[in-house]
Amino acid sequence: MKSRVGRVGLGTAAITIGLAGLVAAPPAEAGPRRLFERTATYPVFQNRPAGTPAEDETVAEISAVSRDGRTLVYTDAAAARLGFLDISDPDRPRGLGTIQLAEGEEPTSVTVAGPYVLAVIDTSESYTDPSGRLDVIRLADRTRVRSLELRGQPDSIALSKDGRYAALAVENERDEDAGDGGLPQAPAGFLQILDLDGPDPAGWGLRKVPFTAADGTALPAFVRAGLDTPADPEPEYVTINDAGKVAVTLQENNGVAVVALRTGKIERVFSTGTMTVDGIDTGDDGSVNLTGSIRDVPREPDAVAWIDDRTLATANEGDWKGGSRGWTVFSDTGEVLWDAGSSFEHLAVRYGHHNDDRAGKKGTEPEGLAVATYRGRRYAFVASERANFVAVYDVSRPSRPRFVQFLPANAGPEGLLPVPSRGLLVVSSEEDDAEAGLRAGVQIFRLGKPEVPGLVAWEPIGWGALSGLSPVPGDRHGLYAVSDSFYTPTRIYRIDTKGRPATITGAVTVTKDGAPAGYDAEGVIARPRGGFWMASEGNADKTGTLYRRNLLVRLDGRGAVQREIPLPDDLAARVGKQGLEGIAVTGTASAEQVWVTMQRPLPGDPADVVRLGRYSVATGAWAWFGYRLEPSASSANWNGLSELIVAGDRLAVVERDKAGGTAAAHKKIYSVPLPSGTPEAGTLPVLRKRLVRDLVPDLRGFGGQVQEKVEGLAVTGGGRVWVVTDNDGVQDATGETVFYSPGTARKLFGR
Repeated sequence: MKSRVGRVGLGTAAITIGLAGLVAAPPAEAGPRRLFERTATYPVFQNRPAGTPAEDETVAEISAVSRDGRTLVYTDAAAARLGFLDISDPDRPRGLGTIQLAEGEEPTSVTVAGPYVLAVIDTSESYTDPSGRLDVIRLADRTRVRSLELRGQPDSIALSKDGRYAALAVENERDEDAGDGGLPQAPAGFLQILDLDGPDPAGWGLRKVPFTAADGTALPAFVRAGLDTPADPEPEYVTINDAGKVAVTLQENNGVAVVALRTGKIERVFSTGTMTVDGIDTGDDGSVNLTGSIRDVPREPDAVAWIDDRTLATANEGDWKGGSRGWTVFSDTGEVLWDAGSSFEHLAVRYGHHNDDRAGKKGTEPEGLAVATYRGRRYAFVASERANFVAVYDVSRPSRPRFVQFLPANAGPEGLLPVPSRGLLVVSSEEDDAEAGLRAGVQIFRLGKPEVPGLVAWEPIGWGALSGLSPVPGDRHGLYAVSDSFYTPTRIYRIDTKGRPATITGAVTVTKDGAPAGYDAEGVIARPRGGFWMASEGNADKTGTLYRRNLLVRLDGRGAVQREIPLPDDLAARVGKQGLEGIAVTGTASAEQVWVTMQRPLPGDPADVVRLGRYSVATGAWAWFGYRLEPSASSANWNGLSELIVAGDRLAVVERDKAGGTAAAHKKIYSVPLPSGTPEAGTLPVLRKRLVRDLVPDLRGFGGQVQEKVEGLAVTGGGRVWVVTDNDGVQDATGETVFYSPGTARKLFGR
């Protein structure tokens, strides 16, 4: 952990992700009501003081809750604030304002002790002269009643279950720009123990537990443990068990120290060891290739949590030398009882959250970890900082964790806060980018019946950035999906919508002249008699790349390119970066016609009219019709089309704005008559449209951030309509793919 810088009811059939583990379903006693559903997402920029510029960064990093479980406190290091939320109604969290700290001060962690908030504040002006304090704030009126100097830069704080002690890791973190950025860098970090003697904070006192000798040399216990640089332990994260023992991770030193709270005695120090991990993606090359390995890397744990009084778990994020891309269960003596190996990263791949940009570095970077008991069952929650999810495990048997559920999160999940008394889990996320519409927030999950829509691949099939859907001819429940240019080569995925969750069961790689081929595929449609049509978006300004031209691409059933058909020259010359999007087909043999849509109006056309095209396969003739867009709700965004299907005697399109999160206002399905005849040359007759469904209430109803790119629409052979969003390959996006059914074709289209 580094601090620097209303749910609505739906008449839908939502596919639930996480209803089963990857290998076997949860046992019957786990049941759907022992799983977690997301109830709400609160973007914390909404809780800022009045007058704060919209573009100012504000985050939620670590959170704590009042003893009644109704008032949430979170740290906002970016804005030097502590924030407060009312979570009495988990479906509708409400902002209660903030406490502003002095410029340059950063809250790094927080906990709640009875009526008081305990916030640790980094006040350091330099790495060589670290400083910090502990603020005691009365929760009722947010008055600071006491401050205690920590004499170093703090990182984390934890409170004992009985409320008698708090443990604070004073890291005195290294300067990554000093020399080679390595250790040692004085002064060394240490542990502080706060004795909460009595109800009055005036009587509370700190006890320092040095992690080095008085002269700055290493303590024997740290040397014997084989730490990387024992004279500079760099304590990171703390957790306290019911026996009064605090475990402290020493991230850069790849170790853990166990200290008795009552006496302050260091009972043991152990190395968390090294790992060789096979079957992972180690290249940020636009493909998901699970054949790489990392060898003999130190785990370098960040968060730590006791599972019980004899076992603990670490999230092995890594830092300057390592990171094993998973998490580990240890005995309190340091024996490895279980390790995730490559399985944590495989979860990201299977659920479409793989962040290829981080593959050559530390992969999923598991950073947050918490353990809690709900209704008699003990769960471990492990958060991926870079792939934006929380994995839930049953750790009733600590040496045999069992994956239970996958929870998509906001970008950069940092703090995990179980609230078992209310059956809640709070996830606070620190990634905030106003320009990209990606705002930091607090998400609330509740133990109950999940309704989080999504997809999973049972096998480790790398997928993401889905940009088009197609029915599978002759299959009542089957769909095809295609990914855009984020991943190469282009792949067409087979989806089975019958089960829960919906599953990706296989993939076809697109090939050209026998070699894997990459297109910017924005739409796909299966031909009734076999093979596919694909719409590839292009950009005339990017010659020499895969964006070379807008193309219709005909494929055989194995994905081999049979033919490429460009747009007419006069149109191709006018297309910018937003070209072909959706694709559909009518007829067969000599009557086969391919229908396409552009995304945005072309220069020279009316400013609010997008082209729908019809290509006659037998004659090679094009015909063009107009579709009038709705005005954009914001001058900063635009509306465009992203999908096209045939619905009986009409064409249906997805019209959406370029906005996500709270700014999302326009994601709708419209239909127009299926045109016949050929317009006169030089004309662009506008087809009369009608609204089919507003998708924004659906997307808000799933409790998460409204995803920007509603990209796929299809009707299965059984008559059910499906919608999918493009997760942008987890780049400037949360990574979540929303896949759900808003109803039947009869209900939506009247057929």
